Amino acid sequence: MSLVRAERLEKTYRVGDIDVPAIKGIDFAIEPGSFVAFVGPSGSGKSTLLNMIGCLDHPTSGTLTVLDTDIATLDRRAAARFRGEHIGFVFQDFNLIPVLTVFENIEYPLRMVQKWPAEKRHAQVALMLAAVGMADQANKRPDQISGGQKQRVAVARALVSQPKLVLADEPTANLDHDTAYRILELMKKMRDEFKTTFVFSTHDPKIMGEAETTFTLEDGRLDSDIQQEELGHA
Repeated sequence: MSLVRAERLEKTYRVGDIDVPAIKGIDFAIEPGSFVAFVGPSGSGKSTLLNMIGCLDHPTSGTLTVLDTDIATLDRRAAARFRGEHIGFVFQDFNLIPVLTVFENIEYPLRMVQKWPAEKRHAQVALMLAAVGMADQANKRPDQISGGQKQRVAVARALVSQPKLVLADEPTANLDHDTAYRILELMKKMRDEFKTTFVFSTHDPKIMGEAETTFTLEDGRLDSDIQQEELGHA
């Protein structure tokens, strides 16, 4: 059973009086425990697609199933609950809360979204701090650690609630070459350890090289669909 499945998926935005298609009738499947990248130039639809998979946006038509749930059937409150229970997010600008410590940033989803009891929260955060090699930085705030360390914290925060799926939008964009590779290796290690599926939106060759499955988007369509259409007209 696929963890994520799209069939004839479309997303169109209304800008004034004009319909702007962002995703144009694509089909794909993502299997559990996989390391997947959606790649393509800016404006190809990568972030739109991740937003739909992450229940931040609804399809215009077609179906998008995540963990056996049709995303289009979720209202705003149900979508927020679904995200909190099943999906972690890693962003290119880290999105850490500056007034919270490393420990508190990782703890945040368990405290504010999932309402874990304190003892269970603290044990889980300690586990994640050790897993990402940040146990000795637990009491520091984001402005006291490096970019690579911030991304380690972001990975730990994404995984702390033990989600089945982690969505990473350009997670290496603000990292130098060596740090980016270390973060990718950390993510693969965490995938192997926690059986989490990682889905990336990126144009970074480093991620493309590490991904086990790559879907190439161009102008809202999968490259494979474009090639098949061109062959059909040949």
